Amino acid sequence: MGVLDGKAAIVTGSARGIGRATAELLVAHGAQVLINDLDGDVAAQAAGEIPGETAVFAGDLTKPGVPDQLVQKAVDSFGKIDIIVNNAGYTLDAPIHKMSDEHFQAMLDIHTVVPFRVIRAAAPHLREPAKKEREEGKEVFRKIVNISSTSGTFGNAGQANYSSGKAGVVGLTKTVAKEWGQFKVNVNAVAFGFIDTRLTQAKVDENTMEKDGEKIQLGIPEQMRQMASMLIPLGRPGTPEEAAGGVFFLCSPWSNYIHGQTLHVTGGLFGGMSG
Repeated sequence: MGVLDGKAAIVTGSARGIGRATAELLVAHGAQVLINDLDGDVAAQAAGEIPGETAVFAGDLTKPGVPDQLVQKAVDSFGKIDIIVNNAGYTLDAPIHKMSDEHFQAMLDIHTVVPFRVIRAAAPHLREPAKKEREEGKEVFRKIVNISSTSGTFGNAGQANYSSGKAGVVGLTKTVAKEWGQFKVNVNAVAFGFIDTRLTQAKVDENTMEKDGEKIQLGIPEQMRQMASMLIPLGRPGTPEEAAGGVFFLCSPWSNYIHGQTLHVTGGLFGGMSG
């Protein structure tokens, strides 16, 4: 028996990194999971490698209408939605005086607008069953976990765009928690510190991604990577699996009375160095 047996989940950006580790953990505990990535081949490969019931949705969630298609795919595949993890994201770092309008807007789009659109699209699938359950005197908890960052909660030099997007999703989280508490939808955020993913690995030529034909450099300068172990009380960056643990907790029955919160998963780091 898994604690998530019979639950259906969407995890955005789940072909790699923290998203992939989260999808694996949810599946391991009995959930059906929709795997999503910008890159359809990578998403299909991830779904094939994760033992359990998965479906795949490839697509750019920042494009109008695509979050609605994502939600529809989950409903078509699993018949319902119990858990949403808004994890998809990337970085476009620069000091503010050198940052373009496009790069600022892109971070708001993926980190704040996309979670808003996914949640809005899922509204009927979360609210309507809850109304019936309420009439029957039953409480069934559903979960939304939005991914933030210590950059959003503390700020981080070079990340005005990313920090603004990650702060925005905290406000979204708190508001949806107030609106949907009556439907027993727990809405929380997880703010990650320095987690070892391609966003925090070395800034080298091969650490890139492509979106709309633009090559995007990922990673952080090596000197910042070296500083991390000195600044983190636990002495090292977190693994994607450790990061996923915080998300899993907020998807589990043990978090039923945790609502509108931001859980910091940082190894004790409180300040703006993050991934």
